[in-house]
Amino acid sequence: MSSNHRLYAYLNDEFLPLESTYLHVSDLSIQRGYGIFDFFKVQGGHLMFVDDYLNRFFSSALLMGLPVPYSEQELKDILVRLVQMNGIPDAGVKMILTGGYSENGYDPAAPNLILLQQPLTLPSEAQVATGIKIITHEYVRELAAAKTINYLVGIKLIQQVKAKGAHDVLYHHNGLVTEFPRSNFFLVRQDDTVVTPAREVLKGITRKNVLELAAKKYQVVEADVTLEDIATAKEAFMTSTTKRILPIIEIDGKPVGKGAPGAVTLDLLQDLVELENRQVV
Repeated sequence: MSSNHRLYAYLNDEFLPLESTYLHVSDLSIQRGYGIFDFFKVQGGHLMFVDDYLNRFFSSALLMGLPVPYSEQELKDILVRLVQMNGIPDAGVKMILTGGYSENGYDPAAPNLILLQQPLTLPSEAQVATGIKIITHEYVRELAAAKTINYLVGIKLIQQVKAKGAHDVLYHHNGLVTEFPRSNFFLVRQDDTVVTPAREVLKGITRKNVLELAAKKYQVVEADVTLEDIATAKEAFMTSTTKRILPIIEIDGKPVGKGAPGAVTLDLLQDLVELENRQVV
C-alpha cells in the first residue's frame, strides 16, 4: 500500500478520513479503560468468518452492558462499505465499542462505535518453520469471556518477554493454564490428542475453527491444562486471527517435545490455510 493511500474509518454514523477520526477525552475508554473490541481478517476483499466475529462482538457487549447501536446485519453492511472504500483486499478490521462520553468519568453513556481497517502481517514461513519461545505468568483476565480493551498486564510484561528472548506470555493461575494476552493455547499429547484450556479463556474464532478441523483427524479435548501437562506434551501451539497457528518450541526455557514444530501442528496449519482459502472462493 502506498504511503499516500487514504484510509477511512467509521465513527458513529460517519465515514471519516482515518487521520480525522477522534474520540473526546471524556470517553470511558480513555477515562477508565472501559470498552470492548473485536478483530477479523479481510482476505481477497472477503470478510473472513465475519458472522462468528460479530456474534462474539455482540456477546462481549452484552457481558459489559454496552448496547450495540446496530443489528448484526446492519453492522455487516457498514463493514462491507468500509472495506470497499479503503480498497485494501488483504487487511485487518477492528471494531471498537466504548463506554461513551461520561459526564462524571465513571458512569457509562451512549457507546461510541469505531471501525478501523489496517494492513495486516501474518507469520512468515521462516517463523512457522522455526517456532517461537514463550514464558508464563500467573494471572487470570477479568471477564475472560468478553473481548475487552483491557490489556494492562500483557502490555506491562512486554519488556520482560523481550528480555527473556521470548515471543509471548502464557497466563496461568495456580498452575492451571488459560491463554495468551491475544491468543489461545493448544497442546498435543503423546498420543496426538489435541487439547485446549476450557475455562477462563476467550473463545477465539480461530480456536473454534482449529477444534473443528482437528476433530476430523484427531481426538480433541477441551479441558483443564496444567503446567505439568505442558512438560509432558509432544507439541504446543497458539492460535489467533493474526497468527493462524504458530508452533511453540520452548516454554520458560524448557523445550516442548523435541523442541521443534511438530507434525500435528503443521498439519492443522495447512488445514486452516485451506479453510481460509475456501472462504474466499
